[in-house]
Amino acid sequence: MTRIGFAQMEPRVGELERNLILLQDVLREAKQESVDVLVLPELANSGYAFENLEDAISCSESIPGGSYSKELLEYSSDGRLVVAGICERRNDSIFNSAGVFADGEHRATYRKAHLFNKEKMWFRPGAEEPPIIEYNGHVFGVMICWDWIFPEFARILALKGAHAILHPSNLVLQYCQNAMRTRCLENGVYAITANRTGTERGLAFSGGSQVVNPKGEVLLSATEEFVGIMHIDVDLSEADDKMLTPRNDRLKDRRPKLYRRIIESL
Repeated sequence: MTRIGFAQMEPRVGELERNLILLQDVLREAKQESVDVLVLPELANSGYAFENLEDAISCSESIPGGSYSKELLEYSSDGRLVVAGICERRNDSIFNSAGVFADGEHRATYRKAHLFNKEKMWFRPGAEEPPIIEYNGHVFGVMICWDWIFPEFARILALKGAHAILHPSNLVLQYCQNAMRTRCLENGVYAITANRTGTERGLAFSGGSQVVNPKGEVLLSATEEFVGIMHIDVDLSEADDKMLTPRNDRLKDRRPKLYRRIIESL
């Protein structure tokens, strides 16, 4: 069994020291609860509601060299996997990124490919498909928030062998939590969506962080106002079974030759 969990938090733009203290509190609780795999919200180091590009730049850091990343790296060193959304500065650009840390190593950085609303004003979109990370005999995929509305990304992760999708988010629309049940059902994977809570500069976030199983069932869900960690023990190997009926395999029954219009129409 693997103990997977999420942290639902309330970071704030421009309050980097406060956000770092929130992180330290969350990681301390996760250690006490022996969480194996932990997912934090999108842009957890910086807050979300930037007013301009300079605002976003001032809240950014390098991965894995920044102070937030270093805390995550240290936390992971005792046999843990953690994923957190980070406002990343790389060369002359900033990205809405997820840093992945395990066993005291920086394992991956995923830069969000599908930018939502005003994010297009601050961030460059990522140019690579979502990554997978092998950890403790299982495979974990990573995507960020608005990626949920593009089913191709969850499918790519399933085709790459992901048992679970780790999904840092800052959700303001009401659709994602239900949609992730479909993403899990159609791909036969777990998903851990870590959303933030609270209101920042007039923008209200929906909370509702959750864990969903390969049947599309919600195993664990936070309220809108909850702040803290929730976790559950699961058998991730259940995601190896892609059969929905004795004759229907969710991946092998695909007919990719019929889907060419998806890319040919671009």
